[in-house]
Amino acid sequence: MKSHTNARSHHDESEHLTEESRSLLEATAEATEEKIVEARKRLAAALDMAKDAYGKVHDKAVAGAKYADKTIRDNPYQTMAVTFGVGALVGFLLSRRGK
Repeated sequence: MKSHTNARSHHDESEHLTEESRSLLEATAEATEEKIVEARKRLAAALDMAKDAYGKVHDKAVAGAKYADKTIRDNPYQTMAVTFGVGALVGFLLSRRGK
């Protein structure tokens, strides 16, 4: 659940950054100085690249989650056995850590 909250937080931050960047682009739309125009072009290109990268990462995450869900549903007993084994190993390691 925490990773979902973390992902939502990152998504919200990126949305806020995108909105602020778009506002900056709109605010400087009338500016004609060469440096400002060049900066606006670079910012617009960076926003497009970030949007594309976010879309690719999102698609990969969704595909990975669907694959994991299908694998768990197709092999429920193996999933339970692996989960139990990992839990037992972690419990054993944590119990040794306290000694």
